[in-house]
Amino acid sequence: MLAAVPGIARASLLSPELVDKAADILAIVVLVIVPIIGIVVFWLVHVLPEKIAEKRHHPQTAAIQTLCLLSLVFGGLLWPIAWLWAYSKPVLYRVAYGTDKSEEYHEQKGKQALDGALSAHELEHLRAELDAMAARGSLPPHLTQLRQKLDQAVGTSAVSSVPAREGGA
Repeated sequence: MLAAVPGIARASLLSPELVDKAADILAIVVLVIVPIIGIVVFWLVHVLPEKIAEKRHHPQTAAIQTLCLLSLVFGGLLWPIAWLWAYSKPVLYRVAYGTDKSEEYHEQKGKQALDGALSAHELEHLRAELDAMAARGSLPPHLTQLRQKLDQAVGTSAVSSVPAREGGA
């Protein structure tokens, strides 16, 4: 007769209070933490083209950054364009301005050259790029000063590297 009376049926091994507590914690995680993590990941992915452009010394980094911000506003629709732009070689920019690197790149390389940290080949390449930009008339004033400093540094090092003659003339 006792076998016919059903016992207390439980759907979980946990007590009802513990199940309620776990549901409350899960609700807080789903409603608060997951959206915050989602927004942060969405934002980090959308600034990747900007970071790539900075790393590659792309001359149009500011425009790529603007496109990334616009992509955030438009729900990510412009992001693939920013990604492609960051990885593209700025051929038309090179034709127009004589270089495919940003001004910050030339400033960094110029500082390294003045510190003596560049090889002769790298220094010659930097000087050739600055000369090409100057020939097109697209050399900003601070890079013109850098070019003059490099010419002075190369001139003094060339003079100091010439061996002195022994004896009289």
